[in-house]
Amino acid sequence: MNIPGIAQAAASPAFAEYLTQLLVEICQIDTSIRSDVPGLRCAEGQVFDILEKHLANYDLQGASTSRAPINPKIGDHPFFSQLYYTRSDKYPEGLTVEQTYKDRTNLIYAVDGDRQQGAGVNQAVNAHIDVVAPFFGPRVENGKVYGRGSCDDKGNAVALMGAIKMIGDYLQGLGRQLNTDFTAMLVIDEEMGGNGSLSAAIDRDLKRRYDSLMVLEICESKLYPGNRGAVWYKVEAQLDKVALFEAAAFIIEQMEKEGRSIRAESDHPLFPHRPVQTCHGIIGDNGEHPSRINGEVAFDILFENGNGDPGKARKLVEDAIEFALNEYTGLYGDKTKVINQTTGKPKVDHHFDLVESGRGHTVTVYGSTGHMGSIFENDGAITKMMTMVRSLIRSREALQQAFGSPVRLELNGWANPSQLLMEGGQGFLPTHSLEDIQKRLREAVWRGGDEYLRTIGHEARSCDVFEVTFEKLHNAAFAGSTNSPEVAHAIEAAKAAGTWQDDPIRGWDVSCDARIFACEHEGLNVLTTGAGSLSCAHSDSEFIDVNEMVKMAEFLAYYILRQTGTVQ
Repeated sequence: MNIPGIAQAAASPAFAEYLTQLLVEICQIDTSIRSDVPGLRCAEGQVFDILEKHLANYDLQGASTSRAPINPKIGDHPFFSQLYYTRSDKYPEGLTVEQTYKDRTNLIYAVDGDRQQGAGVNQAVNAHIDVVAPFFGPRVENGKVYGRGSCDDKGNAVALMGAIKMIGDYLQGLGRQLNTDFTAMLVIDEEMGGNGSLSAAIDRDLKRRYDSLMVLEICESKLYPGNRGAVWYKVEAQLDKVALFEAAAFIIEQMEKEGRSIRAESDHPLFPHRPVQTCHGIIGDNGEHPSRINGEVAFDILFENGNGDPGKARKLVEDAIEFALNEYTGLYGDKTKVINQTTGKPKVDHHFDLVESGRGHTVTVYGSTGHMGSIFENDGAITKMMTMVRSLIRSREALQQAFGSPVRLELNGWANPSQLLMEGGQGFLPTHSLEDIQKRLREAVWRGGDEYLRTIGHEARSCDVFEVTFEKLHNAAFAGSTNSPEVAHAIEAAKAAGTWQDDPIRGWDVSCDARIFACEHEGLNVLTTGAGSLSCAHSDSEFIDVNEMVKMAEFLAYYILRQTGTVQ
């Protein structure tokens, strides 16, 4: 179904430059999820102002734009993600739904079809404009746009804009309009759990505009009729005179074991590669996001006025850490020996630094950041650190003899060693329910906590000490049909755009807003695709290849024209 007018437009250097400049313009605006809700509201509005201005020039007959307020009724919906990001020194309990979403909107672009033709279905496409922290601004280098959100997901929002522009130019030349309705949803708050899309999904008037939906995400232009699920956990505890940082080492060990068990049980035809990841993104005040792999964290090995043998003590510490590294790399691989294809350097330069101080040693542990969906390709510094901590705890008696003093382990810079805060995520497939995953994670935390409390001879019960909650993202998995008309049309469009990869159709390794629509509207065919690589998303070197973004725009133009029956 190659359409010469579309293909020629997509091949034009001017079109690539247009998309590049538009992406740079909106990536300059910091839409990272944060407690400064007024600032976030302003940033979202600025992005929508830019997109709305461009949409007004695309000349599609029957088109209109609107700012759809976020419906506060989402707070009562089971898919609602709690507003954790609104907590601040000024508002320690966070904001209400009404306060958080006052004057915040999604941007809806609606094109009415002529409805005179029998062919085609009403089609919608969804992309999000929010990004994760930390924010860094855009730059263009060697045909790539670098910057926070460049691939996840502003690059795909711009690809959608490019598709609409090409469709408008093509149909204007023919004096035609789309056969059926088309709707573009540019939404907020995907990265915190999907409340923007949830508001769109429960809008029954909006739902009447579409019978099929495509969600744009960082899919390397592959097609996915299903997503794995994900839940973000939070562990909090306070126990006087107990080093709860040490307890976290045993908790993470049990959570990792449980994650591997869940993965082993996850046998599903859409997900034969078993994309079931366990990620620990935050401990104490280290880390930015539960689903962003932690790339650097440090802990202290402390003693009190010892009179032991410093040389022997250091040697014991080094031996314990090396033993732990052998255990860790045996399970997760040695990323100092894996080359980052973007930088040409090892994923991890070295695993740790050991520095002596007046009170002992500080161990800084290094990993490789990215989206939790890329955990197998990257390197979680928190998990690695905790392997070292367990090894040191099990060597404590020898260490204390060498230091000539009691030895304790603490998170570097954490003010209250008797307090614990951890956050992360667990992926799962349609083989498991969200409730089952939550139950198993909670029990894993308590097993690890009990093991540590027994180790130090404490009588407390772990379930009374460690509070495990799931107030943030909690996404069910879903699996759609690989034989739907949508899949067939998407394959046809991908072949025409030159993006088709002749692989079996699978489910996506990641959870996204697609599951909100698939689970909210029974029978709705939902596909996920998009430009950009998961390995780049949420990373410190996030980028999108301009050519891939252009090709995604071309694909979307073909797909929308085919789905709406405008082109047969």
